[in-house]
Amino acid sequence: MIVETAYRWRVALMAVSVAALAALLRFANLGSPQALVFDEVFYARGAYSLLTQGFEGEWGGENQDFASGDVSQLSTDGDYVVHPMVGKLLIALGMQMFGPTPFGWRFMGALLGVITVVMVAFIARHLLRSTLWGTVAGVLLAVDGAHIVLSRTALLDIYLTFFVVAGFALLLVDRARTRRRLLSADAVVTGLGPRTGVRWWRLAAIVSFGLATGVKWSGLWFAAAFLLLSVIWDWADRREAGAERWFAGGLVRGVAAFVATLVLLPLTYLATWIPWFRSPDGYGRDWAAEHPGEGVTWLPDGLNSLLHYHQTAYEFHRTLDSPHNYESNPWLWIIQYRPTAFYFEDVVDVDCGADRCVSAIHAIGNPLIWWAGAIVLAYALWRIVVRRDLLALTVATGVLAAWLPWLPYAHRTIFTFYTVAMAPFLVLVLVWGLSRLAQPARLAGRWWPPGAIAAAVFVSATIVVAGFFAPIWIGDPIPFGYWQLHMWLPSWV
Repeated sequence: MIVETAYRWRVALMAVSVAALAALLRFANLGSPQALVFDEVFYARGAYSLLTQGFEGEWGGENQDFASGDVSQLSTDGDYVVHPMVGKLLIALGMQMFGPTPFGWRFMGALLGVITVVMVAFIARHLLRSTLWGTVAGVLLAVDGAHIVLSRTALLDIYLTFFVVAGFALLLVDRARTRRRLLSADAVVTGLGPRTGVRWWRLAAIVSFGLATGVKWSGLWFAAAFLLLSVIWDWADRREAGAERWFAGGLVRGVAAFVATLVLLPLTYLATWIPWFRSPDGYGRDWAAEHPGEGVTWLPDGLNSLLHYHQTAYEFHRTLDSPHNYESNPWLWIIQYRPTAFYFEDVVDVDCGADRCVSAIHAIGNPLIWWAGAIVLAYALWRIVVRRDLLALTVATGVLAAWLPWLPYAHRTIFTFYTVAMAPFLVLVLVWGLSRLAQPARLAGRWWPPGAIAAAVFVSATIVVAGFFAPIWIGDPIPFGYWQLHMWLPSWV
């Protein structure tokens, strides 16, 4: 009876269990350390300025004054910032609810991190048609260190990840609905194939990608990759439906989606700048008025000023080449070769059972997930090229969109923690590989005992490794010697 009830409620149990695990690792002691961790110095303070002044003002004083509750150093002079404000507005929402405290400025990242884990579980369940594999995907992302650390700090990348995963999920809903219409259509499938009506879910996905771009411009790469993937899905589904001109039919709808993207995504992105348009004290707000005849003069002054702002910000990003202890080569991101240390301090007021106690936060992805994921990704790429495996392409696209665009910028000052946007999709690749190992195609979905045992052992080992690494993902005080045991590679120190 209990087993039957559990089976009947298996989807709800999946969602609740992975959400609970993710929440435990993201909300536990979230207000610690009582300090601005790594780049929180930019984004938490910028968010507070948006909340209180409506624009990002310059800060004086010491960086850590803000963490101590001193907000008197905020000025009314606009601060030059090089990232859009959606992520900072969400950080500000957390401070609106809980005040300008570490818990307040980290709350929304932790919440959206948990929601992302649940979304990935449902995505995997849909793609692999299995609640069990959906649960595995949710568990693996829940115990990934890169995702945990970024969920627990007020940086922008977790918000980028949330909107990218949401956009991908919306495209999957769009495909499911459109595919159902194509395969069950009463219309004759001659010509371009059956009409599918307005693709509202695809339009919603475009809005989500616009919001991702409003967090960081790298959201554009995901938009391009996933919208192209949705056209490939269309071609495959129209061909399966028997449309005589399946390629032309998919292309026509793809052109329509491209036009919609050219309109909807920029409008969404522009809407995220409304606080800047409404704040005359924002940095560069009056540039056009102060430089008559410069820029794109046929644009209204506000848009001309915004365009100039973006030109200078792009130049900043393009030429950023300042040496940093934790800068990393993107070619090695997939194996987490040089992860970012967010925080490291000696702790003197806590007895950890050793002469030297430290609190450390390292954005190290769970090694088993990333190292095994790199191997499965290589297999997925082989399947794509040799077997034209559409499911392999579906799960691998997000990894490639998060990784390949950075490779030409290996000379720039960039960091491994950017891979948090890759983590959900690497998990999908890994779980796809585990499912093929445990349920090989040659057995038509039946379980292969050796493969199932290997998959179960791997997932169990990943959870054990997560328990070992959790203290340096969360920042719990630990003996210095225990911290050293986590530095598996010399490049991690």
